[in-house]
Amino acid sequence: MALRISIGQYVAADSVLHRLDPRAKVGAALAIMVSVFFIHVPIQLVLGFAFMLGVVALSRVPAGKVLDSLRPVVVVLLVLSLFNLFLTSTGEVLATLGPLRITTGGVEAALLYSLRLVIGVLAGALILLTTTPSQLTDAFDSLLAPLARLGLPAHELAMVFSLMLRFIPTLADEAAAVTDAQTSRGGALSEGSPIKRVRAVVPIVVALLASSLHHANDLSRALDARCYEGGAARSHWHPLRMRRTDWLALVVTTAYVGALLALGIW
Repeated sequence: MALRISIGQYVAADSVLHRLDPRAKVGAALAIMVSVFFIHVPIQLVLGFAFMLGVVALSRVPAGKVLDSLRPVVVVLLVLSLFNLFLTSTGEVLATLGPLRITTGGVEAALLYSLRLVIGVLAGALILLTTTPSQLTDAFDSLLAPLARLGLPAHELAMVFSLMLRFIPTLADEAAAVTDAQTSRGGALSEGSPIKRVRAVVPIVVALLASSLHHANDLSRALDARCYEGGAARSHWHPLRMRRTDWLALVVTTAYVGALLALGIW
């Protein structure tokens, strides 16, 4: 069984988004992800999707890669839609299923509040698809640098974030290998009762935890062997510099968020 996962996988391309400073991309993505919680009317949702479709087109990332990044949240969005559909009782009643009622307000909430999260997921996915882990590490290291004056381990936090992204594909491959091994021994996850399927997941989780600890131990030894010291002053092979296009991207994002808020007020 192949485990397909796109989180943390960089897609090389020659696009405006790839050439942006990673700090500008992180700031713009955070602004977009926060702004989705201010979407309360359909016209705001239309504006959000139109803006994100334009950003996806500028990234030149294959549509298949972008859709793969949405697959892990499909189940969450479906569950959220069902909760909103059956628990929201405003508006006219469209159908009755025993004690549950489907209303126009429930349908609107199920669509609106679920689809707006897709915009935030797309913003986060495009960051990972168009930015290498090293660039993200440099960006977070630069953005968190002021916290170091307060005694917080800013560089170490950026380092941990980078390592997390680098090990996601490795752990995904190992999860696929362990699952194949369990299937060959008769422990398939897609067979049997729900209780049996849950029990079949336990050996996989235990094996992944043991593998993660093994990788962490090897990594710590490698860092010690190279005399790595967290927080030490270091130069960068590619220093980060904000250019006109980076500031323009931030201005466009700010204008989008402002237009989104204005539509909500209007």
